[in-house]
Amino acid sequence: MGVRPYHGRPLPHWPIPVPRAAFLTLDNPEGYSIDDGLAHAPLAALGWAVDDVPWRRAGVDWGSYDAIVIRSPWDYHHDPEAFLSVLEGIEASGTQLLNGLPLVRWNLRKTYLRDLADRGVPTIPTVWRDRLAPGSLAPLLAEVGTEEAVIKPVVSATAVGAFRLDAASAATRTGEVEAYYADRALMAQPMARAVVDEGEYSLFYFNGAHSHTILKTPRAGDFRVQEEHGGHLQLIEAEGALREAGDRALAAIGDDPPLYARADLVRANDGGAFWLMELELIEPSLYLRMDPGAPARFARALHERVLNPRG
Repeated sequence: MGVRPYHGRPLPHWPIPVPRAAFLTLDNPEGYSIDDGLAHAPLAALGWAVDDVPWRRAGVDWGSYDAIVIRSPWDYHHDPEAFLSVLEGIEASGTQLLNGLPLVRWNLRKTYLRDLADRGVPTIPTVWRDRLAPGSLAPLLAEVGTEEAVIKPVVSATAVGAFRLDAASAATRTGEVEAYYADRALMAQPMARAVVDEGEYSLFYFNGAHSHTILKTPRAGDFRVQEEHGGHLQLIEAEGALREAGDRALAAIGDDPPLYARADLVRANDGGAFWLMELELIEPSLYLRMDPGAPARFARALHERVLNPRG
């Protein structure tokens, strides 16, 4: 019995190359909830081999991969310039970086929210500062103009450096807050009451298609919804105004959607529309474990993006 024909020709005797992907992560994952490994099996079923590679690892042959996917480098905000330098090296290797470097540069600083607001996306009203000089916290909070305010770094991750302040706490923590932001850019916003009363919604998109949605609520007495701070997660159906708000935020970045995006939304303080809190395009947790079909959808999106590119 001879070799079966392959498009009218014998099958090749050499091994067919297996596409390879690297998921960028961090050196020490202790204390973090990382579930990107759930995508390994569905990617393997599509013929992929996947490595988890810390972004700080030296000597990596980035050119040996077909795709580098930024997944959980959740310490990059400690040295964003070094992180960008690594990404520049990946792009120089010719391997496809997802999401791409121009989008990462834009999304790295939360000033991207100003751009989205200018494009008509409802966002939380924000006051921006390059730093806080001694004695400048009180005038800043007066400019925000609400009983409670939240101050966050312009470059941050997992709510590091976030302060929730009212008049009493601001008076006792002025030195701490001003010292933290003495040489750090910041944003100040009204406290979105729905974060505590209702929770924060996260809508996930792969190649522009909605995948799944979760509701994140903080533990009692806190306002931070991240798991690292004790937040609770729940899979929900995104319908009506919530889904429209997420779709609108994603559409505002252009006609070519990224491989992955997460839109974090909260109900506005007037109880009506939704405010966009973040449009995460660099390294958002995708919460693949929250929806049984999410890992396969992500794997399919990556496969199609790399091996079956558009037009």
